[in-house]
Amino acid sequence: MAQRESDEFDALEEQYAQGISATQIVDFFAPKGVKLAQATFRKYVQLGLLPRSRRVGEKGKHRGSRGLYPAAAVRRISLIKSLMDEGMTLEDIRRSFIFFRGQLDGVERALDELFAALDKSLAERAELKPSRRKELERLLEGGRRQAADFVKDIERTVSEITAREEPGKGP
Repeated sequence: MAQRESDEFDALEEQYAQGISATQIVDFFAPKGVKLAQATFRKYVQLGLLPRSRRVGEKGKHRGSRGLYPAAAVRRISLIKSLMDEGMTLEDIRRSFIFFRGQLDGVERALDELFAALDKSLAERAELKPSRRKELERLLEGGRRQAADFVKDIERTVSEITAREEPGKGP
């Protein structure tokens, strides 16, 4: 069951790699018997349990824009619902690792976008001498390693902070 659900999440994340609307997310859960109202979805976003949307312009004149969420939000909602089924409150969940993991997901996405933009910019610099290009590629790779190490360090810190103390044991 859990593997099938994971496969569904993977397929959804692949299908909506550029983002998914709140309506599409709510509609994803409906046939599964999971109650998720638009208001509940918005509350999860307001509490910081889900990432905020990014505005994407609609093609065509005067079409405006719509908010798209990372497709991984579906997986997070499923986890929130299962934690609530186990008796956790939204406040418990906010204090747990999942809340901070969501924040870290945003940092990782931003870093990925930054490095992709830098890669593209470097690729477009045809006038660079090979030695200078190699030096810049080395610097970029070093930045990627530092970013990955930073995320891992923060992840460990979050794990330590959110770990439950065993009753009767002090620091």
